[in-house]
Amino acid sequence: MEAREVFQSEGKTVDYRDVQTNPEYLEEMLSQSDGKREVPVIVDHGKVTIGYGGT
Repeated sequence: MEAREVFQSEGKTVDYRDVQTNPEYLEEMLSQSDGKREVPVIVDHGKVTIGYGGT
């Protein structure tokens, strides 16, 4: 299961941003991830998590 699906199933609001189609989102992602090009980058109440192990 993808991170987005897990968060939604827990009733959390998900703001999905496709970095492949929007250069502004890519720049935002890189600033949040200290330049790492790994997905997903999850920002939850200011805490940044890079990557997702699944469930």
